[in-house]
Amino acid sequence: MNSAAASPVTPSAHPTALRILFAISAGHLLNDTIQSLLPALYPLLKESLHLSFAQIGLITLAFQLTASLLQPVVGLVTDRHPQPYSLAAGMGFTLVGLVLLAFASSFPAVLIAGALVGLGSSIFHPEASRVARMASGGRHGFAQSLFQVGGNAGSALGPLLAALFIAHHAQSRVAWFVVVPIIGFGLLTRVGHWYKAQLSAHHAAARRAAPTAPLPRGKVITAIAILAVLIFSKYFYMACLGSYYTFYLIEKFHVSIQQSQFLLFLFLGAVAAGTIIGGPVGDRIGRKAVIWVSILGVAPFTLLLPYANLFWTAGLTVVIGLVLASAFSAILVYAQELIPSRVGLISGIFFGFAFGMGGIGSAALGRLADLRGIDYVFHVCSFLPLLGLLTALLPDLRRNAASA
Repeated sequence: MNSAAASPVTPSAHPTALRILFAISAGHLLNDTIQSLLPALYPLLKESLHLSFAQIGLITLAFQLTASLLQPVVGLVTDRHPQPYSLAAGMGFTLVGLVLLAFASSFPAVLIAGALVGLGSSIFHPEASRVARMASGGRHGFAQSLFQVGGNAGSALGPLLAALFIAHHAQSRVAWFVVVPIIGFGLLTRVGHWYKAQLSAHHAAARRAAPTAPLPRGKVITAIAILAVLIFSKYFYMACLGSYYTFYLIEKFHVSIQQSQFLLFLFLGAVAAGTIIGGPVGDRIGRKAVIWVSILGVAPFTLLLPYANLFWTAGLTVVIGLVLASAFSAILVYAQELIPSRVGLISGIFFGFAFGMGGIGSAALGRLADLRGIDYVFHVCSFLPLLGLLTALLPDLRRNAASA
């Protein structure tokens, strides 16, 4: 546990490993740029295909379920049998889903397209998280934050690109973006070469280290359950903003679709900026402290949001994105430190659960919006970060490491 909690910088942290971290982060950016095109297209799809809010939620659910249910399976399998080129294979599924999305003319076709993009994501994330940890040189929080910031930057780019190149134009313009997964396929193939070359040395080091869980089994299970509740809190709220923020702005403030997409870009840009904070700070002061601030600390801003005017709505969502974004890297590395011998499985579970909560949240909130209105949804969701009080029940792994 000492090595998991505060590993010194090892020789693997030389510039070659840093280049791999940037490469995997860039791959994450490309992957999530395509994923974020889907919600950015919701207003266009809703109008052209005459969809309800509930159907919009089901599209997100189709994406999130394939992105979530398969991730633990991928993580478990690759813990035992690593697949260096699965990263590139995942990008291939994303490419197929993107092409189908560009020419989908019915609700079922859009559902299949979303599911294929989600399948690509489920293959990509567990192994990419493992590569980030392998290339970290012991700076696990920094590596996960750098990996995550690529994905969040991609999530922010999607709506911006949609606003610039797709809004008010034909749906077929989505096909212009096939170049993104093609570039990603080439980049991740090169990462796969590095990954394959590192496997033998990594397995030998892992056998020497013989990592064990730092806590008794019961406490580990309890801590994982608490982390799952915190993920629920974060991603239900993120589903509220990610899927329905544009509709909220259009309905409440009567802005145009393009203006709403630019404001969504500001929020997602803040998420990308905030992501890089949680990991390195967690390396220094501990993951639990970061989780406290990132989940519970955002509650005052979410509670104010439903009562704000347009100017303060934009400002508050930037602060919310900045603070809340630091949570996931800290939660993921904390969970990896609880069970250090199952990095792939833990990554798959937490990435999958995050996607699943986002999908279920989007579908449930879409139905609630149909029944009670978008404004009511934002009032209800404003209380979710108060679940961050459960952080008090998490053990302090830094203290346990120091006493070990």
